[in-house]
Amino acid sequence: MARTILTNYKLWLPALCLTLLSGCYERHRSTDSLCESYPQICADTNLNDGQCRLQRTKLIWQRYDVLKDPTDIEKFKELKFTYEYQKCLEFAARIEPTELKERKTNRTNALLASYKNIDRLNTELAYSTDPEIIYYRLTQGDKSALRQFLLLEGKPEMETPELQLALATFYTDKDKEKTIRLLKHALELYQKGQTIKPEIIQSLATLSHQNKSTDKAYLWAKVGSELGMPVASQKKLISFYPMPEEQRQQLDTQAKKISEAIQDGRFKARMAN
Repeated sequence: MARTILTNYKLWLPALCLTLLSGCYERHRSTDSLCESYPQICADTNLNDGQCRLQRTKLIWQRYDVLKDPTDIEKFKELKFTYEYQKCLEFAARIEPTELKERKTNRTNALLASYKNIDRLNTELAYSTDPEIIYYRLTQGDKSALRQFLLLEGKPEMETPELQLALATFYTDKDKEKTIRLLKHALELYQKGQTIKPEIIQSLATLSHQNKSTDKAYLWAKVGSELGMPVASQKKLISFYPMPEEQRQQLDTQAKKISEAIQDGRFKARMAN
């Protein structure tokens, strides 16, 4: 008898777990159901309106993520989505609905709320120590963020292509050689399959050109071409950077190897020496 009960319990327990999990997923399978459960994350949006539906949906679900995990990173994501939503609303608020005139009022109210939410999130993130958020504050004119950001140089949390590019941007007019080193290091940090920021390659080509390093300027232009980035035609590159044909062919081969290495996540700065 006990064995039968135990067996039935073992069979019943997984079924119960599946039922509970299914219930959780069912409850929040749609934005409408999420708003029913958490009206506070939807109340200041233009619900039931075709305008800005995509931006609104992304924002609402991100607010839900913040509700579950109120970290600076999640709040920063909410801030980004709020900016996108605000941008859409600024256009939508000018549209005159042919029906349901109150929709324009709802859009305007949602737009005003988005301004307040951006101010609130900026205030909440003002003392964040996350490098990406510090850099964001720097781009918004927060002078106190500059020293914070520069002090992070060399720290593990700065080891991303985006943050190395941001750091390089600061040194562009102050130390071109250091800028080039930082840009190359940014390329070293890419993993296989990641999308390469064109600004890194473009900056390397531009800085090499400014340094009158013809071979390096040509090399990085060709790397950009190999990566499918918009660069000058081969005819123009030949005109810009005259050199012996043998040297050009060697650089073409080097550019191909570098571009393949970047895409495979195995680029090393010495490959471009």
